[in-house]
Amino acid sequence: MAFQYLSNSALGQARENYTARLVQCGFSEETETVKVQDACGRITAAPVYARICAPHYAASAMDGVAIAAEDSFGACETAPVVLGEDKFTVVDTGDPVPEGCSAVVMIEDVVKNTDGSIKLYGPAVPWQHIRQIGEDICAGEMILPSFEEVSPSAIGALIAGGVPEIQVIKKPVVGIIPTGDELVEPCTKPEEGEIPEFNSSIFASMVREWGAEAKVFPIVRDDFTEIKNSLIKALEECSMVILNAGSSAGRDDCSAAVIESVGEIVCHGLAIKPGKPAILGLRGKKAIVGVPGYPVSGIIVIEEILKPLIEKWFHRERERKKYAQAVLTKSLVSGFKYQEFIRTRLGYVGDRLMAAPLNRGSGVVSSFMKADGILEVPQGTEGYEAGERVSVRLLKPEERLKNTIVVTGSHDPLIDELAEIIHRQNEKIYLSSSHAGSMGGIMAIRRGEAHLGGCHLLDTETGLYNLSYMRRYFPDRDVKLVRCVGRQQGLMTGRGNPLKIKGFEDIVKGRYVNRQKGSGTRILADYLREKAGLAAENIKGWEREELTHTSVAAQIAGGSADFGLGIYSAAKLYDLDFLPICTEEYDLIIPDYAWNTEIVQSLIAALKSDSFRDRITRMGGYTLENPGEIIPY
Repeated sequence: MAFQYLSNSALGQARENYTARLVQCGFSEETETVKVQDACGRITAAPVYARICAPHYAASAMDGVAIAAEDSFGACETAPVVLGEDKFTVVDTGDPVPEGCSAVVMIEDVVKNTDGSIKLYGPAVPWQHIRQIGEDICAGEMILPSFEEVSPSAIGALIAGGVPEIQVIKKPVVGIIPTGDELVEPCTKPEEGEIPEFNSSIFASMVREWGAEAKVFPIVRDDFTEIKNSLIKALEECSMVILNAGSSAGRDDCSAAVIESVGEIVCHGLAIKPGKPAILGLRGKKAIVGVPGYPVSGIIVIEEILKPLIEKWFHRERERKKYAQAVLTKSLVSGFKYQEFIRTRLGYVGDRLMAAPLNRGSGVVSSFMKADGILEVPQGTEGYEAGERVSVRLLKPEERLKNTIVVTGSHDPLIDELAEIIHRQNEKIYLSSSHAGSMGGIMAIRRGEAHLGGCHLLDTETGLYNLSYMRRYFPDRDVKLVRCVGRQQGLMTGRGNPLKIKGFEDIVKGRYVNRQKGSGTRILADYLREKAGLAAENIKGWEREELTHTSVAAQIAGGSADFGLGIYSAAKLYDLDFLPICTEEYDLIIPDYAWNTEIVQSLIAALKSDSFRDRITRMGGYTLENPGEIIPY
């Protein structure tokens, strides 16, 4: 009887069936722990959280003098302020800011007098040129999610965040077994009938390029027993095995019989040319790919079959860089004399790629780690207006950006947890968030720049959250208000409540740290201040603003502020005392143009999942009542 392949399967179907069978048998990644310094290019196996703040103390961002900002008020060119030696401290970049100082003046702006005093020709803005505690990273924040490649900038962020080692996906070891009586080791003068064996070098380079390790075994003669023994050895030592040559119907081709003798053949014969004789086999959870001896055939089979398995092992797709046109979400001013590179968050909303600039500070390493693209501002350009189309160099694949949920609005750590859940459930979907406050989220959705935004806006007349704002800003009812969580808001203060505050009216006893204008927490704080009859100018630090709850908590834990309004989970994270004030409704605003998309519906599914409930319960300070439910308004 003439030789017959076991199958002649369409490539896509064969690949799908093969992968499903391997998964059924337990195919999955293995993990290991490595030092952060050795983690570049590795893929995280679990989320990584910062252990300390970066910086972990208030640090000078310039060489100059540290002063109390109010001591410089009123200074101008015609009436400079003179400060004696007891009113300033000389500091270098990175030095701790002395107690009582709230600004650093660059040395270039300081005029030294012969008596040791200094002269200032302009007022200092409070907290200028000072790197706040947690400016870059706050302790407890998620630095990297699962299944994320560790970049050089991420290593800096991890070390800055006090993380010494992380759990990563172990590189799969791909064993490569060359077979054939005609094969010899590479040499300069092969004899007639001898073929230098080079396929294994090609295949090894390919799998290394995809992030795996390659282990090439010695050449094996066309002998059933020898090939079987080599295959068994490779299966013991490797995660996957390539058996090269012997997959066809030649006189000495016995790869199919060998694979079948040690395991199982899922498919023998693909409907592709070259590459038809390929064998897709397995032993337990380990893949065995039999490839034809011709190098082009082998390359095609390995690219089409083995590469997807390695990608599945790492839970991510390979990245390709290119330029794309994007819509800028906020105005940027750039120095006319310089070419500037601005890191951006990117994501498609409808058919428009939105570019949200990240922190441009030279000391903020996390912004480079988080960047999806680079906006290159040419020399001679002063900047761009919000809404302008710009060319962005992509750092992430465009397909990923199309599968990215763009979130703009109120900050809450649960957004990071949702991103983690969604990506674990479907590795092709990502989430990109920027903290613009509740009103910022509403405006972004009105402009069509986001898929959703977090919102917790209190109507001080009715005591209800979000509903009146929905009616006011979305009168056409073209958005949905989706229930998320109830969360405790309160005053965070040092452990043991050192200033013995009992309520919001006591914040005049110390230094306050605020949230940015337009955030729901700031609106609540303004309401509580007015209710307590407090004037903003009588509250020390009222003008000091931070963008997140964890950043506010970090300032208090670090000692640069005594209290601030925030959520319980942030206080718990920093082991702060917490005086509850109210339980607010933190909901999600989702426009109709995004509601039926796969990525948004994946978020709704995550909201309703047990995993979300478990994570939120562990964080503390939240209540859950039908998350994912649409709230009528």
